[in-house]
Amino acid sequence: MRNSLFAATEWITRFAYVNLLWIAFTILGLGIFGLFPATVAMFTLIRQWIMGNTDQPVFAQFWETYKAEFWKSNLFGLIFYALAIIFFINFQFIQYNQEGLLGIIKIPLYLFMLAVSLTLIYIIPTFVHYDVRFIDVWKNAFFIMLIHPLHNIAMLAGTACMLYVMWLIPGSLFFFGASLPAYIIMGTTYHTFKKVAAKQEQL
Repeated sequence: MRNSLFAATEWITRFAYVNLLWIAFTILGLGIFGLFPATVAMFTLIRQWIMGNTDQPVFAQFWETYKAEFWKSNLFGLIFYALAIIFFINFQFIQYNQEGLLGIIKIPLYLFMLAVSLTLIYIIPTFVHYDVRFIDVWKNAFFIMLIHPLHNIAMLAGTACMLYVMWLIPGSLFFFGASLPAYIIMGTTYHTFKKVAAKQEQL
């Protein structure tokens, strides 16, 4: 019982610490330039934990990943920001043009934006898991998202439930608002990566 309590406390501390590092390094990069390097560093750490590698010093690995992937992760970030602007413009057009041609293509447009959004969720886990070219990260993320719809649903539902619970508990978002959702996303995508690898071995 005492060992279980100690282990639980250790993991709670780990996730809180990584979340605080994510906030601090996002601010260090002036927000817009720090967000994606900090997020990549956080996902890299969490991926190691999921794989059972929990002995690495947290700060050292976070800082090394943040520095090493600063420019490349910000390139991903620029595309994310550009897509966010495009989505915002699309929503504005849909809101004010409910009839005519735009009204006809509204549902396909929503489906397209949903597919892109789901692909974006897979981008950072794919980036930290596979050592592939920049364009291949996008292709792998899209195809893995496409062939695993149940994982998509589980990931979205789990993340939404986790955020809702934290929203009900004052102060928890500050300590776990990024790290716990990242754990759910990385854990789910890591499972899909293993399934893909198993299928490739069979072929």
